[in-house]
Amino acid sequence: MASIEVAARTATSPPPPPPTRRRRFAGRVSAPYVLLLPAVAVLGLGLGYPVYWQIISSFKEYGLAQQFGQPAPWVGVENYVRIFTSDALWAVVVRSLAFCLFNAGVTVLVGVALALLMRAVGTAARLTLQISMLLAWAMPMVAAVTVFKWLFDWRTGVVNWLLVRMGLPEFYEHHWLAEPLSFFLVASLVIIWMSVPFVALSVYAGLMQVPDEVREAARIDGASATQQFRFITVPMIRPVLAIVLLLQIIWDLRVFAQIRLLQDGGAPVGDTNLLGNFIFELGIGRQDFAGAAAVSIFVLALTALISWPYVRALIKELDR
Repeated sequence: MASIEVAARTATSPPPPPPTRRRRFAGRVSAPYVLLLPAVAVLGLGLGYPVYWQIISSFKEYGLAQQFGQPAPWVGVENYVRIFTSDALWAVVVRSLAFCLFNAGVTVLVGVALALLMRAVGTAARLTLQISMLLAWAMPMVAAVTVFKWLFDWRTGVVNWLLVRMGLPEFYEHHWLAEPLSFFLVASLVIIWMSVPFVALSVYAGLMQVPDEVREAARIDGASATQQFRFITVPMIRPVLAIVLLLQIIWDLRVFAQIRLLQDGGAPVGDTNLLGNFIFELGIGRQDFAGAAAVSIFVLALTALISWPYVRALIKELDR
């Protein structure tokens, strides 16, 4: 009788899963993390140590004497209080945010327009546009800035000559780089011109993933070209638009070399500094390396704050 009950319980209970299947599943789960470990270690060493050094330096008195071996005394948050109670920093922060948001917005708009143009034109025109943008994108940054400085030169620049020929005599020998507003106009043209190819080619690649059948069905249903773009194309390429906009904001917030090269053309440095140039002026110009480190940590935190909405949306997308 007992043997019959044991047999019945054995027959009704589910069989245990094979142990080999569990091992294979565990191996499949851990394999991606093992493969990512070397890259994470390299990034941790390459990026983690400089950030750690910046954080430690921002809490010390680190000037020119410390560069020659003097000990760096610990001063706590004194550097942060000194820097962040300065009106000069907040003027640079507001200027940098306005500059990067304007440039990023215009860059994405122009890039989307060029991507739509590449999809609409024929093969020959599309290849011409793509090659032209690749050449503009591949041009060295110093060469690109030099060309724009020649174009807007106040004595021999082509832009002033054309404006005067068009009936605007007030632009005769107009010094574009000497006034902050016109200086940032030239700087925006340089940065947008160098950034548009990346956005245009990225968005064009996203547009190629939109099925023609969907757009054709919308057209048959009576949707106009604007409605197709707004309700079909934009939702389907939204991830591409989000990442290129985020990258442009981050890159334009951290711009340095273009502004520095244009400032050499006679611009007022104090009125045209952005965050990168302000850090350079503190560290190299004033030998205030601790203050420069404090501002660098602030820029890092600001970049993370700007990036957080996209990261949060990406996490929500992965949880679906």
